[in-house]
Amino acid sequence: MTAPLYARIIVDVPARPADRPFDYSVPDHWQSWIAVGSRVAVTFAGRVLQGIVVGLSRETDVDPSKLRGIEEVLDAAPPLTEELIELSDWVSRTYACPRITSIGVMLPAALKAQTETKVSLSDNAMEGQFAAASGSAGLVGLVGLVATDEEQRVLDYIRQKQPIKLDQLTKQFPDCAPLVKSWTAAGVLELERSVKDRLNRKKVQVVEAVGPLAALAELAESLPARAAKQKEVLLYLQEQGEAVALAKLTKELGVSSSAVKALESKGWVTVKEQEVLRDPYEGRSFAASKPLALTDEQQAAYGSIVAAVREQRPEAFLMQGITGSGKTEVYLQSIQACLDLGREAIVLVPEISLTPQMVERFKSRFGDLVAVLHSRLSNGERYDEWRKIAEGGAKVAVGARSAVFAPFTKLGLIIIDEEHESSYKQEDSPKYHAREVALQRGRMNGAPVVLGSATPSLESYARSLRGAYTRLLLSKRALGGPLPAVQIVDMRDQLKNGNRSMFSKPLHEGLEARLERGEQSVLLLNRRGYSTFVMCRSCGYTAECPHCDISLTYHQSSNHLRCHYCGFAQLQPELCPECESPHIRYFGTGTQRVEEELAKLFPGIRVIRMDVDTTSEKGSHEKWLNLFRERKADVLLGTQMVAKGLDFPYVTLVGVIAADTVLNLPDFRAAEKTFQLLTQVAGRAGRHQLPGEVVIQTYNPEHYSVLTASRHDYEAFVGQELELRKRLGYPPYCRLICVTFSGTMLQAVVRTAEEWADKLRSEWGQRGNMDPFETEQLRAEVLGPVASPIPRLKDRYRFQCVVKIRKEPDQVIAAVRRASDAFHDRTRKTDLQISIDVDPQMMM
Repeated sequence: MTAPLYARIIVDVPARPADRPFDYSVPDHWQSWIAVGSRVAVTFAGRVLQGIVVGLSRETDVDPSKLRGIEEVLDAAPPLTEELIELSDWVSRTYACPRITSIGVMLPAALKAQTETKVSLSDNAMEGQFAAASGSAGLVGLVGLVATDEEQRVLDYIRQKQPIKLDQLTKQFPDCAPLVKSWTAAGVLELERSVKDRLNRKKVQVVEAVGPLAALAELAESLPARAAKQKEVLLYLQEQGEAVALAKLTKELGVSSSAVKALESKGWVTVKEQEVLRDPYEGRSFAASKPLALTDEQQAAYGSIVAAVREQRPEAFLMQGITGSGKTEVYLQSIQACLDLGREAIVLVPEISLTPQMVERFKSRFGDLVAVLHSRLSNGERYDEWRKIAEGGAKVAVGARSAVFAPFTKLGLIIIDEEHESSYKQEDSPKYHAREVALQRGRMNGAPVVLGSATPSLESYARSLRGAYTRLLLSKRALGGPLPAVQIVDMRDQLKNGNRSMFSKPLHEGLEARLERGEQSVLLLNRRGYSTFVMCRSCGYTAECPHCDISLTYHQSSNHLRCHYCGFAQLQPELCPECESPHIRYFGTGTQRVEEELAKLFPGIRVIRMDVDTTSEKGSHEKWLNLFRERKADVLLGTQMVAKGLDFPYVTLVGVIAADTVLNLPDFRAAEKTFQLLTQVAGRAGRHQLPGEVVIQTYNPEHYSVLTASRHDYEAFVGQELELRKRLGYPPYCRLICVTFSGTMLQAVVRTAEEWADKLRSEWGQRGNMDPFETEQLRAEVLGPVASPIPRLKDRYRFQCVVKIRKEPDQVIAAVRRASDAFHDRTRKTDLQISIDVDPQMMM
């Protein structure tokens, strides 16, 4: 008899009481299938749910007789590695989130199973033990149980359809729930609960020869002349040497499926269904690329990275390289060295707009060894790319934030391109930062992590000053060209000189010159829509979202006002809703309005606009960028998605329509984000043989972030910004936790926020609202509560507290989570929510 085995399981219930492993016994017949990382079906609180095995043992602290057994192991091989299970514990502790939430982000959506309940008649009911003597087959007139015709119809429906899904039964009979419960209690019905995946596996029909391939030629010769098509099929199969998709065979040979069916009837071939992995780049060909000669700076960076890969040393490198310095080529050659050592690599890009061009570069170098993971793939495509990694078919994963959890088992190198980007921080639970997760995976796997950027985040730069990161500097462009000349235009002077256009004179002239020379331009405006707000000039009414404390943006293409936070939309009113005046006017400028103005000023100009509105369809990013690369447009106009990572040889002019959009946000990182955005977009100009020019339009020409960006002077910007952060006590001189309280009742939100802050202060003996507390273990500061910068969002009022951490962050995070857990009963019984964001990138 096999010794008892017990599994420690995290169940799929993201609630505080369930946020711990529960012990279950493992039946003998499942013991050879189960492993750490397996998905299982278990009964929990009367329901069958998915669970994840986080530990296995021959011992348990619980009385074995009281343990339930697992119902089923859901996968032949565990979808998560032991390393990822261990990492999920780190994510849960570091970002104060439930363990199942941190596990869930590691699984593709197709493996996030749902519970299914089926209803059928019990064996006793089928045998007639509950029926009157006159009952037909024991199913009519159940004594004391069937009282009405409606109940009889329910019973007959179950008998005809069994086993039937419970939700299907309740759709047919909406009021049958009490009946089903009473019949189940009486033993008439049985409920079978199970966990089902949302998998949609792709299958195709394939044609395969029966018997040895060598015999196909002989069989073909035996066919009569009128069976020429069948003969072609046999010879084609022999030539291919393997099973061939039916659709491919009929297309390439120009034959109908009847020829194949005729051969199948003879027993010479067989047609069967076969599962195939979906390839999001099927039909695309990538011309093979070869390694380029490295400059001295590139060679030095490459040598440092490869040495760490070879020694399996989890060193963190900050590769600070100006735009066009050839960081990507260093990535590619470092990955090749990693693969040559039998290890695997992850490459993160900050958002979807970078993925097409990066995918092309990596597919060209590494071919089918590359798997792509990002949100624009369908669930099926994403699952198949994930499987390709898990089953060893891919050695390089390229993707956005969540690709950091790629299920590699021999991870040797992690690269984060544009590491400063805020999109590496997830805004929904688990609110992890991909950079920190990558560093942790590097430590766990003995893998170096390369953080690349022309404008590193201040946190990374400060770590390099302290020696936590090794700094690799690329100070020259790989092709030897200079950085583009930058001109700052004071839009206040333009207004004084009578220019009320959104285009300054230098930018207008620059665009005109490029059109004459057949060169291309990139225009950046970090606002989508037509105008940023709509106001009545008679009474001052401003159109605001009824669900959020934010103004509505006008979108001319649909003639709608839209909220960019909750999605609310309404038709643009012709008269003011307040005073019925017709003087409704549009203020502020969005990308749609710039596009319209370009068409007026430059008749015949070809403009590609890239923003959320034009890139919502699958493949749209790639489509627009390919059109621009093929020079089928003169201007690429867009939001920040056009500012980073793009490399087009004929772009010689970059124009920033309004450099102040980010600068005016109530965010301590506003200056840093402005500098980064301006520097990144400026780097799109003059990357190849043609010289580049940049025009920055601003109402704050004296601001240090604008001035230093115009000089491409990162060191000067960092010097000023670090001094300011130090004085104010903001990162990188501390860490932050933003705790947001939200609900539909304002007073309840305020009261909970105040009680929470008092509880945290009392735990540490903090006096007053702003006095820092200090004990032997902890040093931190609690600020607030105050209303959030956007006080109401989606009909929910929002208040927040900010905790500044100066020492012992793990203990402070644990204390913040304990304080939040103390309000579990209140949040469970009401619509109140408490959200913890460790190291927030957005304080809005």
